[in-house]
Amino acid sequence: MATTTVKRQVRGMQRTARRAAAAGAVGAATLSALLLPATPASAQPVNTPVGTIDVPDAIQLPAGIPGLPESLPIIIPALPGIGVPGVPAPGPQRSFRQAAVDAAMSRIGDPYVYGAAGPNAFDCSGLVQWSYAQAGVSLPRTSYEQAGAGSPVSYDALEPGDVVSFYGGGHSGIYIGDGNVVHASTSGQPVKVAPISSMPFSGATRI
Repeated sequence: MATTTVKRQVRGMQRTARRAAAAGAVGAATLSALLLPATPASAQPVNTPVGTIDVPDAIQLPAGIPGLPESLPIIIPALPGIGVPGVPAPGPQRSFRQAAVDAAMSRIGDPYVYGAAGPNAFDCSGLVQWSYAQAGVSLPRTSYEQAGAGSPVSYDALEPGDVVSFYGGGHSGIYIGDGNVVHASTSGQPVKVAPISSMPFSGATRI
């Protein structure tokens, strides 16, 4: 009786050992699969300041592991100085002064109406005020007030977006570059571009 019991215990221990060995083999295989270098998918060249580097589009994961996808995509964010094919480089940021210039230029041809401040008719200071408002900047209403709204700028240092005063401060326009201003000139004349030299310059201010 004792001998039979011992034999059963030995056979049970052998079965347990075989199961443990099998489980260990499966675990080792799974661990080996996870630790093996993943096979990269097709690569995309990335231009960096130090040269071109091939970066895979995705990393292939080992097959047959429940719960894991076939691959993991690699997403490269846009970074300054690094070009990624198919990803457009960010353009330069438009300044609020340039936005004001663009707004004023969009009203060329609109009629001059004394006291009007847009959106379809303007006097001189009304055009300046409205244009800067489209760029998110609030300016005073009259040309005399606008002349003191920013930092003084000399004639030789003018940049697009500077507010230019004429006739002792009684008239204002927006400098657009190349020696020209856009302004609402006078009754009977639409909003237009004119040479800055065509009117007596009184000063300029940078908002």
